[in-house]
Amino acid sequence: MKSIKYFLLASMTIGLSSCDEFLKEDPKSFLSEEQYYKTQTDAINAVNAVYFLLNSGGNSVQTPYNTLFNTGMNMASDDEDPGPGATNADVRSLSVLAHSSSNLRIYELWQQHFAAIKKANVALEKIRAIDFDNALKERLLAETKFLRALYYFNVVRLYGDVPLIVEYQKYVNANDYEIAKSSSADVYKQIEKDLTEAAAVLPATYASPNVGRATAGAAKALLAKVYLTKASLPLNISAHYADAVKKAEEALSVADGGTGNYGYDLVSNYAEVFLPAFKNNKEHIFSAQFKSNSLNQGNNEYPRSILSGIPGLTGNYAHMVRYYTQGNDKFFSIYKLFRPDDKRRNVTFVRNFTSPSNGRRYALPIANTAVPNDSTPFWNKWQDPASLSVTNQSAANVPIIRYAELLLIHAEAENEANGPTAKAYKSLNKVRTRAGLPDLTAGLTKDQFRDSVYLDRRLELTYEYQRWFDLIRQKDADGKSTFVRNQQKVGKTNAAEKHRLYPIPQSEIDNNKLLVQNPGFE
Repeated sequence: MKSIKYFLLASMTIGLSSCDEFLKEDPKSFLSEEQYYKTQTDAINAVNAVYFLLNSGGNSVQTPYNTLFNTGMNMASDDEDPGPGATNADVRSLSVLAHSSSNLRIYELWQQHFAAIKKANVALEKIRAIDFDNALKERLLAETKFLRALYYFNVVRLYGDVPLIVEYQKYVNANDYEIAKSSSADVYKQIEKDLTEAAAVLPATYASPNVGRATAGAAKALLAKVYLTKASLPLNISAHYADAVKKAEEALSVADGGTGNYGYDLVSNYAEVFLPAFKNNKEHIFSAQFKSNSLNQGNNEYPRSILSGIPGLTGNYAHMVRYYTQGNDKFFSIYKLFRPDDKRRNVTFVRNFTSPSNGRRYALPIANTAVPNDSTPFWNKWQDPASLSVTNQSAANVPIIRYAELLLIHAEAENEANGPTAKAYKSLNKVRTRAGLPDLTAGLTKDQFRDSVYLDRRLELTYEYQRWFDLIRQKDADGKSTFVRNQQKVGKTNAAEKHRLYPIPQSEIDNNKLLVQNPGFE
């Protein structure tokens, strides 16, 4: 695709300096490919460049795990809305499912994922030809396969059938970049292949300062999630539920019924999953790594959920919960789905902010006749106490997959494959216990247990860029999609089945005559 080609060649040599500091950007002078990719350092830089699109950012740039998944995806779900500070027309159209194929956020998601995929393809070809330590070479290749699988996993869930590009494109003629879609089944086959090969090579852990790179446990956990997704809608390949159980148990710790030796477990305090002081702890499986106020490697999400105008705080209140009517409460939201004794609620949200300048508390009351003294809940997961009044960039990592989700994947897949067994209850109850909730009621039916897992996924993982991907795959007792009902429940009355996929960006279709638009967006 022509647009991918131009985007990537301009950034191909922007890498990161070494394995030891793979978050640090080290821009190079532009070199020809014949001059570059000669040394071990060049190989490391090539792989670090693939990681880079997970977390790079800045005031004018959004990448998938640094704000773009929020403005380009979360806003389309049933949990979140653009707040007063979000004035972008494309974001606001997504939030009411009025988007078209010319939506900028939809284009950026496509562009940046395929840019990362091309970086991965470059690395996989060029690294093989460099003469250096073979063990490190194989590890770097495995890391790259893991990352390519992750990027394609996102793309295939967002857009469905997409071009499957697994070789470095070095064509001369523009027409050679025109590539037709491959089926979702073929894309998933490649994802599975990459993750399986990565898991066989990657280490179980890394020594500091390389913590945060892809591991064997991360590859297995992500593969379990891939199998669960394939077993769900729209592919609905139910045999993959058993595959998801098996692969999840290869990553689960022995104490939790698995065979994994990766040291994974839940941290006892839910807040420590997200606070920068505790990053990369035992619950971390794979995360986008952030550093506050460091070469645009900070998480730009936190100030977007802070009330504007508080002395000493940088906040623009661009992201807010979605309000909808339930009963006589016109300000119902995901906040009110949490039980008051759920320990996750007051970590996920705050109701007021304390000014570091004057010590006063600031809140935003709601004129809600159904709930006296009601006030606005603000998202809080990406807070960084060390940077509140210093910078608008948080050092909070974004979990891409963490141990709590692995337990929920195991519980859901086990229930779908074998009913609500003791294994399924054990995995789900471990997550609930950490939240301060009682064990799930014994004796539930398969359908009741499914609904319980869905709810705990929603509450446990909210604001972590998971909800949209769950909305488009989950089903009811009859095996039918719940997407339209869930969206209409929160007031998106125009929701239709076509919205489960994003349209192919029109600019890509204009550049590639072999691309066909997704149904309903012609």
